[in-house]
Amino acid sequence: MEYIRRNQGTCSVQTRVELDPDHTIQKVEVLGGCNGNLKGICQLLAGMKAEDAIARMAGTTCGSKPTSCPDQISKALQEALERL
Repeated sequence: MEYIRRNQGTCSVQTRVELDPDHTIQKVEVLGGCNGNLKGICQLLAGMKAEDAIARMAGTTCGSKPTSCPDQISKALQEALERL
């Protein structure tokens, strides 16, 4: 299942996730933001259960911002799980 979410409050503008029915993350792509860091994060997430990734990234902040790219990825994963 593919899910696309528009990010809010970050340099990145969009997160695209692909989940299997058993909640395994197949792929994550983030448009914008810190390119190298986000590519690395996305590679680490492949094969992980969405719930585990959410638990690790939710609530992460970036500088003085109340959110971050990892936090936005966690929100996209949560919304994708709700649509499965």
